[in-house]
Amino acid sequence: MTSGFHIENFGCRAARADGEALSALLRSGGLQGREAPEAEVVIVNTCSVTAEADREARAYIRRTHRLNPDARILVTGCYAQRAPQEIAALEGVSAVVGNSHKALAPQIAMRLAAGEADTAATIVPISALTSSGAAIWADDAFAHSFLEEAQVLPGAQTRPNLKIQEGCSNRCTFCVIPQTRGNSRSLSSESILRQVRNFVEAGGNELVFSGINLGRWGRDWPRDLDTKPTLAILIRTILTETKLPRLRLSSIEPMDWDADLIALFRDFPPSRLARHAHLPLQSGSDAVLRRMHRRYRPWHYVEKAAALSAACGDTLTLGADVMAGFPGETDAEFTETYELIRALPFGYLHLFPFSPRPGTRAWELHRQWPVPPRVVTERMTALRTLAREKTRTHRQSMIGRTLDAITLNTPDSLAGDGCTAALTQNFLPVQTRNADGSITAPNSLVSVRITALADDLTLAATLVSQHPVVDRVFPRPHAHS
Repeated sequence: MTSGFHIENFGCRAARADGEALSALLRSGGLQGREAPEAEVVIVNTCSVTAEADREARAYIRRTHRLNPDARILVTGCYAQRAPQEIAALEGVSAVVGNSHKALAPQIAMRLAAGEADTAATIVPISALTSSGAAIWADDAFAHSFLEEAQVLPGAQTRPNLKIQEGCSNRCTFCVIPQTRGNSRSLSSESILRQVRNFVEAGGNELVFSGINLGRWGRDWPRDLDTKPTLAILIRTILTETKLPRLRLSSIEPMDWDADLIALFRDFPPSRLARHAHLPLQSGSDAVLRRMHRRYRPWHYVEKAAALSAACGDTLTLGADVMAGFPGETDAEFTETYELIRALPFGYLHLFPFSPRPGTRAWELHRQWPVPPRVVTERMTALRTLAREKTRTHRQSMIGRTLDAITLNTPDSLAGDGCTAALTQNFLPVQTRNADGSITAPNSLVSVRITALADDLTLAATLVSQHPVVDRVFPRPHAHS
């Protein structure tokens, strides 16, 4: 009987891209995807951005071992990189593969699925072997961190992630990512173009570019190249030299939205480049941003948001990450954040309470100037209320509009009501109905007319048309100052 695997992903889009790549490699190696209770090997792809993320991973590992004690559990991701010994000590864990060795995870998982416990001698020397017998692959060299050989294909994910950049060379005081993923590294242009062309050939319609610090793509390469690589040049090349129907960009730092990158939204229609921009904000207070060592000021952020709105038009969905309770955050500084958010046309917010991470500068700042938990809770509550208001206002403004969308894998409960799940090009989840009551197959490019907004902020839509071939416009490159 063919061995089975299960991957449980935690954390950001880039981490999910790792999980998708790992899944593709294991399937190509002959393993079958299964639910965790029936899998021979369970891979836990962890996050460590907050203490809560660590707790969730540990709880999942314990629950998996309890329900499937025979499974060999492989733990990878940021938590595995940050605290490998801590993870290896958990009952049921067979292997810990940090981000530094993630490219070796498929080989290790294959051997675990086959029942080969002695993976160390057959793959690579291990960093340590714990008393529990769990092998550890983790160091600070990050020489085996890219899973670039896994071809991205449409399938379980109708709009999969292609991670084109790894790591981060910024040093924000609250962030553990430089420790868990290393400095910024870029996937080659050749590899990206090959991935895109093969994705299109396989019938893919929407591809999401992701990265830990996506806007820094290409900046780690030698400066003596004939053409200085930038994300804007890469995207323009893809949209002019491939037939990719639609490209979506994941989170990009405010300072990396330069004029050339923003100009792409003027030069390519929404059918090719999704009108969706996620700019991490973290705080609207200049003083807090300085304590965070963020590389922009509030007025810079406002300028970038305005430039994107001008280039994209009024269908742009703008999103942001916002943190409450950073060490020393005063009532006045929080008010600055609140008022800045209220003034900007956000379509959604990802909200987080500050979580001190060992090894970061903010860990010590938290010891000196902690914000009381009660105050953090009050601020999070205020931000959640504001975020819901912003989402409602933005989605209401879409009623009556016709938008391009891609259909998703529709849950049975929704299909039973005669609805198809879809995501508009500007990142709005919709439930669309066909005139004949049928369900549209996933990975279909459609146009939908937004008709209503429910109390739970669900958007309803009707199918206007289905596009077997997307209109592809190949404008000449422009020079933008």
